[in-house]
Amino acid sequence: MDNMSYPVILTLMVPKDTKSYRYVYFTCFLALYLLILSINIRLVMVIIMEKALHEPMYIFLGLLCINGVYGASGFYPKILSDLISNSYVVSSHMCALQTFVIYSSLLSEFTILTVMAYDRYVAICKPLDYHSKLTKNTCVKLIMFSWIVPNSLSAAPLLLSNLRPFCKYHIDKLYCDNWSIVKLSCLSSFVNNVFGYANTVIFLSFIVFIIMTYIKLISACKSSLENRRKFWQTCLPHILSLINFTFALLFDIMYSRYGANDIPESLRNFLALELVIVPPVFNPLIYGFNIRAVRTRVFTSCVASRVNVSQNITT
Repeated sequence: MDNMSYPVILTLMVPKDTKSYRYVYFTCFLALYLLILSINIRLVMVIIMEKALHEPMYIFLGLLCINGVYGASGFYPKILSDLISNSYVVSSHMCALQTFVIYSSLLSEFTILTVMAYDRYVAICKPLDYHSKLTKNTCVKLIMFSWIVPNSLSAAPLLLSNLRPFCKYHIDKLYCDNWSIVKLSCLSSFVNNVFGYANTVIFLSFIVFIIMTYIKLISACKSSLENRRKFWQTCLPHILSLINFTFALLFDIMYSRYGANDIPESLRNFLALELVIVPPVFNPLIYGFNIRAVRTRVFTSCVASRVNVSQNITT
C-alpha cells in the first residue's frame, strides 16, 4: 500500500552521449512526434469531413489513427521533457500511467486490427449482407470492444505490479513498462507471469482469428477479379500493419524479458523505441498510399488548403 500512498521516485535510462547530443535527440523526437500528430490527425479529419468516407472501414481506420496518437502521447512528451531538463526521473504513479497509456494503446491495436479483419471478411465474402451486418449500432459495439477489452486487460496486471513493494529504483529503458516495474520488486513474480501469459494467450487468439479470416479472404478472392481488387486495395495495408506491429511487439517483449546487458545499447534502444516510433508513423502512411479513396481525399484536401492559403495571401 505504501507504493499507492507515497509515490517512489524512479530513474530511467539516460540516452548515450546525452551531453553531446541532447539537443539533437530532442529535435529528432520532437520532429517524430509532430509527424505522428500531423499525419494521423490529417487522416482522421479527412475521414470526418468527407461523407464518402463515412463507412465502417474508414471509421475503424480513423480509430487506428486516434489510437496511434494516444499511444505516442504516452511516450514523446515525457522523453522530450527529460531531454530538455536533463533529468531522467519519474514518480511511480506517473510511471504506472505511462505504462498504462503505451500498453493499452498497443493492445488496442490488436483489437482494432481484429475488427478491421472482420469488416473486410464481411465486405468481400458476404457483400450483400454488409450493410445489414455492419450497422451503426454494430460499429459502436465493435469500437467499444476494441477499447474496453485492451484497457481492462492492461489495468489488472499493472495494478498488481504497483501494489508490490520496491527494492530497486532504476528502469533500464527510456520509458516505463510493466515488466520493468515487476523487476523492481524483490517478491516473486509468479502471479504477474500468470497474468502476462493469460494476456498473451488472449491476444494470440486475436492473431489466429485475423490469420484465419485472411485465409478465407484469399480463398474467396481466387474466383473473382473484383474480390481480388478489393483485397489488394484494402486488405494489403491491413496485413502489412499486422506484420509490422507484431514484430515490433515481439522485439519489445524480448527486450523487456530477455534483454541482456551485453547487447549493445544502441540495439537495445532500437528494440525499445521501434514499438513507439514505427506503428504510429507506418499505419497512416501505408493506408493513405494504398487505399485510393483515402489517397484521393487527402490529396484533394491538401490542394484545397494550399489554394485557400494562397488566396488569403493575395488578398
